[in-house]
Amino acid sequence: MKKKMHNERKRMWAARRQRVVRKISVSDRPRLTVFRSSKHIYAQLIDPVTGQTIGAVSTLSKALISDGESTKDVAAAKKVGAAIAKLAESKQISEVVFNRNGFLYHGRIKALAEAAREAGLQF
Repeated sequence: MKKKMHNERKRMWAARRQRVVRKISVSDRPRLTVFRSSKHIYAQLIDPVTGQTIGAVSTLSKALISDGESTKDVAAAKKVGAAIAKLAESKQISEVVFNRNGFLYHGRIKALAEAAREAGLQF
């Protein structure tokens, strides 16, 4: 039995998330999954067969974002997108399936996706 959600925004996010996951779960390509919080953005590559994380990048990494820089803007998302594409290239991955994880495709999610595409990742 499904759990009833009283928060309308969370209910809509969960519905979008399930719809996206249902569509991309049939693919045999690795998944580029994105999560965004109010302060940070995270991206990880997931193997479709085993479900194991191949690699992950986020704005929490000190090598990516230096002190004083904002971690919650479009510029930080672009850095994460370029870094995840570089990580995928080092693992010999050129094509992925983009899992926006129920988040709307605008703002930081869109910036991350476009930066990953510019860096050579295909999806």
